[in-house]
Amino acid sequence: MLRALLALVALAFLAYGLARNWTETSAALSRLSWWSLGGSFLAVLAGLGFMLVAWRDILAGLGSPLPLRVAARVLFVGQLGKYIPGSVWAFAAMIELARDHGAPPRRTFSATALGLVTSLGCALALAAATLSGQIARQAWWLLALVPLILVGLHPRVMTWGLNLALRVARREPLDRVLSGAEMARAAAWTMAGWLVYGVHLWVLVGGMRPAGLSLYAVAAGAYALAWATGILTVVVPAGIGVREGAMVVALAPVLGTPRALAVAVVSRVMFTVGDAVWAGLGYLLARGHAVPAAQLADASSNVSR
Repeated sequence: MLRALLALVALAFLAYGLARNWTETSAALSRLSWWSLGGSFLAVLAGLGFMLVAWRDILAGLGSPLPLRVAARVLFVGQLGKYIPGSVWAFAAMIELARDHGAPPRRTFSATALGLVTSLGCALALAAATLSGQIARQAWWLLALVPLILVGLHPRVMTWGLNLALRVARREPLDRVLSGAEMARAAAWTMAGWLVYGVHLWVLVGGMRPAGLSLYAVAAGAYALAWATGILTVVVPAGIGVREGAMVVALAPVLGTPRALAVAVVSRVMFTVGDAVWAGLGYLLARGHAVPAAQLADASSNVSR
């Protein structure tokens, strides 16, 4: 009952985010061709797929491998919680869903935290490599986090940090940690996702003005910076509004403010619908998936861990 209620609340906030921006969205849509919208949306779905593989690899490296369709259900249905105010709902939902498939809470929490930090590091590194000097100077405080995140992803530092967080939460420490090779593979999948995310924005920019390959770097860096800004603004569900503002700042030099705002709004809708599509696919594909009794017993014995 509680899960169903939380899912309805998440969907209500998701729908509210769409409805609130509908006037700007419809105006922007009228400027873009169906080819631009379709190509951009396919890039969003592909990028989310890369992120799914990265998260699944991290969870498997921690000792809880899941079939891809089950991982999609856990990740994307659980992440609908990010549309609810507060920073804990997505984590809580993913932990509960993963426990249904034999993954102990401490592993799901650790995999999700690691996936988030890895994604943040890749996004900031991409932004630092692609944005103009003026934008980079404005966002220096964000880009300064890159070396700190890289140090934090070292297996020894990472293990210490996760076990410290688990100890504070009165949970048992991890019984298995990621190797350097496993962490590098997850980071590679994550960066691939970010490069594809750049394609989605590049296609939208191309719908507003001629966009050669030189504008791909601008688009990729703009989205990476905008997402990082939004994700670090934890008081706003899914960074709504904050992400769009940062994207406008990054795109205004090449598009002008009105068109940059239109692109930012359409990008938000693309990802909102993409989240919903992947959540629906994950739910449908994982229906009826049988979980080995031994895995469920292991997860149940770790409820307090």
